[in-house]
Amino acid sequence: MRYEGDVYRPPSEADSWILQATVGCSWNSCTYCDMYRAKRFRVRPLAELLEEVALARRALGPSVDKVFVADGDALVMDMGTWEPLLAALRDAFPRLRRVSCYAMARNLLAKSPEELARLRALGLAQVYVGPESGDPATLKRIAKGGTFEEHAEAARRAREAGMKVSAIFLLGAGGVERSEEHALGSARLATAMDPRFLSLLTLTVIPGTPQALLEERGRFVLPGVEGLLRELRTFVAEAAPTDAVFRTNHASNYLPLGGRLPRDRDRILGVVDAALSGEVPLRPEWTRGL
Repeated sequence: MRYEGDVYRPPSEADSWILQATVGCSWNSCTYCDMYRAKRFRVRPLAELLEEVALARRALGPSVDKVFVADGDALVMDMGTWEPLLAALRDAFPRLRRVSCYAMARNLLAKSPEELARLRALGLAQVYVGPESGDPATLKRIAKGGTFEEHAEAARRAREAGMKVSAIFLLGAGGVERSEEHALGSARLATAMDPRFLSLLTLTVIPGTPQALLEERGRFVLPGVEGLLRELRTFVAEAAPTDAVFRTNHASNYLPLGGRLPRDRDRILGVVDAALSGEVPLRPEWTRGL
């Protein structure tokens, strides 16, 4: 299998075969992200993708049961690419039970309900959507490319098509200045999106990004550990999805947690409170990373 540059996937796709269908990210403007800045966005030709599937079938055999389609927002591909690609994956891997990808709100909204339902029928079962914040001011500052309302509507359309939605929010994205607004807004958006899976990551300011430049100029200050934990507490206390698997198991986080919201809210809040009081150890700084 051939990959161009670094390839990223969610933690839950650790045992998936990764197919790099797009190179880079079609948006590539988020101020905090450096994952695709070295790449010029393009969609790989369909013939090349079908060849990759055939190579994977020969190398890995028929037992592949999960495929993650990279890079940053593969849902941007048109139906003329998605339909034959999903059909080829299904033919190559008879045990395939899930195809997933990252998806921006704008790309979900660009597909009609019928197109999304068609993609689901062909095997695209899960999309990872990362609004990062539900605070309108923070969404604008980080140049996310979608509003609160657009993310809520995009998630609704994906759910109605039968897809599982995994929503991702970013502790610290509002900085010290909008820490509370960011936490509360994110909880409100998580409720509105009503995802099946809900994850929190922690912002790391990467050198060379616009976010780092703002930090250098004193226009952005990342909350300290206590501030980040308080954002986490606010989010857990206020988010009310119907029934979401909740995780903070990403390596960027100081406090790994797991459970379901809202069912396990009180237990999770108890652990956060214990961490705030120093009774529960945090992940050492040297073990944290992207």
